Amino acid sequence: MTKQEFDPVKKPKHYQGKYGLEAMFVIDNFIGDLAGKAAYCWGNIIKYLLRFQKKNGVEDLKKARQHLDWLIEETEKKK
Repeated sequence: MTKQEFDPVKKPKHYQGKYGLEAMFVIDNFIGDLAGKAAYCWGNIIKYLLRFQKKNGVEDLKKARQHLDWLIEETEKKK
């Protein structure tokens, strides 16, 4: 499968950048030591930000904001 080929389950267009970089690779590369709910929220923030122009627009930005609020809450609990 080349970067121009898409699969609605394994390689959807809205999770792939114009040079073929996929959202999951970005998340895997930058997740660091996060685990549990914090990791879940962080991954979703990145996912929604990366896809908003190709999928749900402002709705995805609002989803990212909600997950950011939850990530802040989780992070503050651990302090």
